[in-house]
Amino acid sequence: METTIRISQEVKKNLDDMKIYNRESYNDVIELLLEDTKEINEKTKREIAKARKEKGISHEEVRKRLGL
Repeated sequence: METTIRISQEVKKNLDDMKIYNRESYNDVIELLLEDTKEINEKTKREIAKARKEKGISHEEVRKRLGL
């Protein structure tokens, strides 16, 4: 099912700038953006979790190290 949406001229220009080729549809551009966002979010979540496990220290440990 197709639908019509309203976007500002600025958003339209941004979407135009993101097109890989001139006749690419806005739907294709938006789908790629959504895929990238989902991938980045999942990757970022994994990296944050990994960093917390590897490098995380408690506030108490920070206070001790700083002599507070």
